[in-house]
Amino acid sequence: MTKFPLLFSFLLLAATVAESQVIVMDPAPRRAPLRQRMRTARAPFRPALSLSIGYGYPNLDRNYLPDYYGYSMGSISQTGVITGSVDYRLSRRMSLGVLVTHGTVSAPYYNFYTTSTLPDLTGKLDNWSVMLRWVRYFPVSLRFTPYLATSLGVNIWKQDFVDPYGNKVAVSAADVPDLAYQGAIGARFSLIRHVALFTEVGFRKYIVRGGLSVTL
Repeated sequence: MTKFPLLFSFLLLAATVAESQVIVMDPAPRRAPLRQRMRTARAPFRPALSLSIGYGYPNLDRNYLPDYYGYSMGSISQTGVITGSVDYRLSRRMSLGVLVTHGTVSAPYYNFYTTSTLPDLTGKLDNWSVMLRWVRYFPVSLRFTPYLATSLGVNIWKQDFVDPYGNKVAVSAADVPDLAYQGAIGARFSLIRHVALFTEVGFRKYIVRGGLSVTL
């Protein structure tokens, strides 16, 4: 009769020891999606002001040099487009600002009925434009940011048509627009903190542009 209580006690003790060896572990936490982890790792955004200076090529104001009956136009010379902008970045994806451009184009005109090597007149267009600028950014990394830019504003023109001696020539003025606008697709390449290079392709004032941007 004493064997059964001893056997029962032994089995109970073995079960207690075995149970004490079981380690209960919490399930592994689920990892957040990659995009969410990247957002968490980025520093909080702070609005900032950027100053940029650049050079656009070619100066498309050359298209407004007029043609005159009885005259042929010689080689066109150009300066610019020199550009400067101030942009206030409201968020990671958008900024508003002002774009200012300046450039000149000029060309000699030769009368069909003369044999002189000197031009009969020289035409010059000098232009300033002031445009409001909207930029939509597509952040890829801290060093590379593509963007779309649209600018709209006014042109300020000065026209000169003079003979070889600097006297004004009585010809009709060029038909130039008062409305200024520029569209562009570009990208920023950060060099060091607060300093970046930019390059873009566009239409209306220039086709390609590049320059330097500093964030204050």
